[in-house]
Amino acid sequence: MKISGFTIVRNAVELDFPVLESIPSLLPICDEVVVNVGRSTDATLDLVRSLTDPKVRILETEWDFSRGESVLRTETARAMRACAHPWGLYIQADEVLHERGAPVLAETIRVAAADPRVEGVVVRYRHLFGDPDTEAVNRRWYRREVRAVRLDPAADIHPYRDAQGFRQGPSHRRIRAKLADAEMFHYGWTRSGAALRGRAGVDRSLYPDRPEYEFDRAVLRWFPGLRPFRETHPAVAADWVARHRGDPIRRVTEPFFEWEHLRFHASDVVERLTGRRFFEFRNYELV
Repeated sequence: MKISGFTIVRNAVELDFPVLESIPSLLPICDEVVVNVGRSTDATLDLVRSLTDPKVRILETEWDFSRGESVLRTETARAMRACAHPWGLYIQADEVLHERGAPVLAETIRVAAADPRVEGVVVRYRHLFGDPDTEAVNRRWYRREVRAVRLDPAADIHPYRDAQGFRQGPSHRRIRAKLADAEMFHYGWTRSGAALRGRAGVDRSLYPDRPEYEFDRAVLRWFPGLRPFRETHPAVAADWVARHRGDPIRRVTEPFFEWEHLRFHASDVVERLTGRRFFEFRNYELV
């Protein structure tokens, strides 16, 4: 069975997205990767074109930011519709699939395709925060998310909200999914300090109701649930990771106390004791 990959990206140079690592991480298990490249104010199109693998197929598009965060799901849906194969593997421009789990993910998709109950495949997440050697693990950070979905129009699978995940049908039912022993590395909060500051303008257009203080993205607020990351990064991202250590602009504030932190400490204790994360937001139900 053939698998399509798909992603969207815009202003990858200015915003320091690891697209030269993200897209290639899919190539070993995908028969094509559709890249929706929004019209940019930098050399993003040339950057993506530098990936000369014939599996990479580029869509040149214009994004309507007057739609707010819905532009992300609109453009993700456009990339989905352009895919040629029955299953699609989605990756965001700040994510990299670890090669360790890629063969397992491909096999899980093939098994899922034979089971009509299954609409998607879920992968595990590693969220790097502030620098590539620190990981965010509290309940505000999703542990898993749907990254492979059926693309048959009859399945009626669509991106949800700002395209973090997917839902099914007009009622936005959660996806029925299998869990794959594969890991997606999320590097959005380890980009350069300059890029994180540049993100502020984009976020204001996508999320106009957020408080203004949230847009100073180069200074990241400490929170309970940050811990050292001592495992291996995806091999394809090794050079990107090395370049993003020790950024003088990007920093995390010193630890501090807020009453809200008690909830995170309590839920962390419960998760360690039970292995369950209660009240976790999910776009899927495991089957």
